[in-house]
Amino acid sequence: MPRKIIIDTDPGQDDAVAILLALASPELEVLALTAVAGNVPLPLTQKNARVIVELARRDTPVYAGCDAPLTRKLVTAEHVHGKTGLDGIPLPDPTHPLQPEHAVDYLIDTLRDHPSGSITLCPLGPLTNIATAFQRAPDIVPKVAEIVLMGGGCFEGGNITPAAEFNIYVDPEAADIVFKSGVPLVVMPLDVTHKALTSRAWVEGMRALGTPVGRAVASWTDFFERFDTAKYGSEGAPLHDPCVIAYLLEPALFTGRHINVEIETSSELTLGMTVADWWRVTSREPNALFMGGVDREGFYRLLTERLGRL
Repeated sequence: MPRKIIIDTDPGQDDAVAILLALASPELEVLALTAVAGNVPLPLTQKNARVIVELARRDTPVYAGCDAPLTRKLVTAEHVHGKTGLDGIPLPDPTHPLQPEHAVDYLIDTLRDHPSGSITLCPLGPLTNIATAFQRAPDIVPKVAEIVLMGGGCFEGGNITPAAEFNIYVDPEAADIVFKSGVPLVVMPLDVTHKALTSRAWVEGMRALGTPVGRAVASWTDFFERFDTAKYGSEGAPLHDPCVIAYLLEPALFTGRHINVEIETSSELTLGMTVADWWRVTSREPNALFMGGVDREGFYRLLTERLGRL
């Protein structure tokens, strides 16, 4: 029986690779993509989600959600992902329809309609949609099987401020709600994703597939790795969001600790920081499986094998 998931996303080239990985994997049933403002504004994230579904030749429904954080002005990342969020290769405007229902309403209705513990949420961007759904319908919170998300950092610090990772920083209040919700959490922080670096051989291997998906993945990676190689001096770029889907498929690729993670929501200096008690120096109860390591070779072997199916 495939695992039912909902991918909450703000595509983003690495979001796109994560979505394609999920759509290529029969172990997963992607019920829907719910778009949120993040890497680029909502009109572009919902459009990009539909572009990706069409590229994969699937009919997965796409819902548009929140266009701004709970209490703050939206911060975006065109400096990383380009003006469209999917810069790197020209792709046609999608004909795949946008669903009329708001993503938050979809999340609430779907979790209420399914048995408890049957749906996993996979947020790849700011947690605004998830937190809003939890606020509006607290009864759905215990029905979520698990949340596997990309966000945060510990030893790697931040990538948008010295202390904060982008997804958490954009809407720290939403992240605080989710991390305090009591839902089982698996967190893919920068500590893991910065070890999941692309290589030139892998990118060229994607291009050599000769498929629309292979060409798109190679071109997207060419585009966004320019930012990370300049910033970090690395030879490749981290594929952040595919770590979420790879964990669902092969959890043994990752290692981590069950620890307490709190979200900083008030400090001007460390706003959006994930205060991860990696060394367990407090008495705070663990609330997240916070990953620290990844089998890079196994991760890219999985990506190659699955993306080659599309």
